[in-house]
Amino acid sequence: MLSHTIERGVLVITVLEDPGVGGRAALLTQISDLVQGVRPSSVVIVLDEPAATEAAVSVVLRVHRLCSHLDVVTFVATHSAPARRLLDANADTHGIRMIIHARAHIAIETATALATAA
Repeated sequence: MLSHTIERGVLVITVLEDPGVGGRAALLTQISDLVQGVRPSSVVIVLDEPAATEAAVSVVLRVHRLCSHLDVVTFVATHSAPARRLLDANADTHGIRMIIHARAHIAIETATALATAA
């Protein structure tokens, strides 16, 4: 369902498929465990085209709240304009702002530049 790498202190998680309503909890647990285990300076979540669904977006929004609580900057990249709009409209605004991009390489470059500058 997902893959991950660590690039210069940035955890890059790619969600490869739609978790569906029944798979949201498992996906949330997987991503939360990675974030808490790695404790990166930033997280980039890439939603591949099949994964850019409401179920995956709801998981990303919950992960963003966790990351904000841990003082970890969250970047999200997806080609899907509807998914980007959903993320933007529902993002938690009380913590660290979620940064949304259309292109994964830009999100990763920005996150690694932020991690390097810190």
